[in-house]
Amino acid sequence: MSAAGDLRILQILRAPVGGLFRHVADLTRYLATQGHEIGLVVDSVASDTQTETLLTALEQHASLGIHRLPMPRQFGSGDLRTPFAVTALARRLKVDILHGHGAKGGFYARLASYGRHKVKVFYTPHGGVLHFPANKPSGRLFHGIERHLMRRTEAIIFESAYAQRTYSALIGAPTCHSAVIHNGLRPEEFEPITPQADAADFVFVGELRNLKGIFPLVDALAQVTRPDGQPARLVMAGDGPGRSALEARIRALNIADRVDLVGSQPARSVFARGRCAVVPSLAESLPYVVMEAAAAQLPVIATRVGGIAEIFGPTADRLIEPNSAKRLADAMGRVLADPDGARSEMRARLVHIKAGFSVKRMAGAIEGLYRGATRR
Repeated sequence: MSAAGDLRILQILRAPVGGLFRHVADLTRYLATQGHEIGLVVDSVASDTQTETLLTALEQHASLGIHRLPMPRQFGSGDLRTPFAVTALARRLKVDILHGHGAKGGFYARLASYGRHKVKVFYTPHGGVLHFPANKPSGRLFHGIERHLMRRTEAIIFESAYAQRTYSALIGAPTCHSAVIHNGLRPEEFEPITPQADAADFVFVGELRNLKGIFPLVDALAQVTRPDGQPARLVMAGDGPGRSALEARIRALNIADRVDLVGSQPARSVFARGRCAVVPSLAESLPYVVMEAAAAQLPVIATRVGGIAEIFGPTADRLIEPNSAKRLADAMGRVLADPDGARSEMRARLVHIKAGFSVKRMAGAIEGLYRGATRR
């Protein structure tokens, strides 16, 4: 540890974009403002313009630098070399904390701690290894590695109680310290968004793939009409491997004039194009888009998967079962028929999210774990 008592922290992650990266970016910015020195280890293989733009924006907060090492999605030769490179980097930077994010980040961080008894290792799964089923060879392999590496872990930080329960069921209850620390939003994200005058009835923001529930969503839309008898409209923002199949389903349902596919755009800029956000996912961990839409003061329809009930808090009874176009259509119809009731639910949800889902609360709790570990 430095003479001033500030920590030297190395964050290790593979995912270049998405919720995991967003979490690390928010954590990095907060820790830097608290006087800590932060470095990042990221994948040198999966790099594109969007990734580089995001990393460039973080450079001013990463005084220990941003370091690129090969992190293959599947196990490969990089998995044999990268842990040694992380070990050498941690030694050269004289870090106090290694924090691995996701399956690969957690793997490298804990292997890099071998032979370095003073460094403290933290691990946040972010889904990662939890997505591997226990009844398949890949799942048995990854879960076995997790159980072995637990002894090298100071603490496992779960972003939801759901993730903690799933980890314990698949891998076993952590033998190290563990904590649930929800992801959080920045203060400006709680500024309300006013829908545009020509806003659609519903808005979806997410990757266009089956797991996000895009097909039940358009099937449901085909069944929904407004109280004035006009067909409901939907804006969908995002891209992904399911786009062609989605476009085909929309044509087959004869609702192309009711669905506007606008491509990948920042969530807050798209929220203004709809009056109610819909998150029809078939599986999730703790999706930022639910928090973001609720903080922007939009009514939200969502499925009861992952940790979404933790975000919904006092309104969790309004969640619907996943993969049911009928139940989704019923929920969409209720919002259109009773907009005042939907706004009332939104306000109750907003109070809950403001109290427990801020970046300051999230990052402050993680910083507290770091400091507690270095005192021991």
